[in-house]
Amino acid sequence: MAEHKFYPYTDNGGSTLGLRGRDYAILAGDTRSTSGYSINSRLERKVFTIEDGSSSADSQIALSVVGFAADGRDLKERLDAMAAAYRYRHGKRIGLAACAQRLSTLLYQKRFFPYQLQTMLAGIDASGRGMLYNYDPAGSCEERAYCGAGVAGALMVPFVDGQVVVQGGLDCEVGEALVRDAFRGAAERHIEVGDYLQMMIVTKDGIREVFAELRKD
Repeated sequence: MAEHKFYPYTDNGGSTLGLRGRDYAILAGDTRSTSGYSINSRLERKVFTIEDGSSSADSQIALSVVGFAADGRDLKERLDAMAAAYRYRHGKRIGLAACAQRLSTLLYQKRFFPYQLQTMLAGIDASGRGMLYNYDPAGSCEERAYCGAGVAGALMVPFVDGQVVVQGGLDCEVGEALVRDAFRGAAERHIEVGDYLQMMIVTKDGIREVFAELRKD
């Protein structure tokens, strides 16, 4: 008798990369979504701003998700709803530290049927420092100077590590160029990374979104 198993997840490919400096943080991801050797979309975002229903111009928190795309969208919507509820109750935007803790709680609540994601949160804290948080599927959180996730994370992190060791503390322009170079190299080496690079650069002035082309074959 044949045994049938239900597995609701798929890995939709792609990669994300996070980097923080003294007064900035960057979250970036490619826009290719795959299923096996098929390309589902060439414009699937993996990096988002956290919205609370007010103007997004002064937002200082960004979220990246890579893995099962549907889980990523659901997590983003839940975190937006939490941020909106916080603003309604307290009359102000949620801070980075509170948002990081709430994201950890959301992931922990799903620990018995976890999101199939690798998740990062980045932004500017109350003292003006750039911060980057890396999460496992059960909500454990770690502060990182830089972190890669997804199918090419293991390719990009050694490259970034070498540049950070050689150059020391990086200013925002150098950090942005480093992220671009990391993704260009990953797109040349991995078929599930490509099409476009989406970057969210977070500073005290808000979030600036940048797109750049990657390989499309």
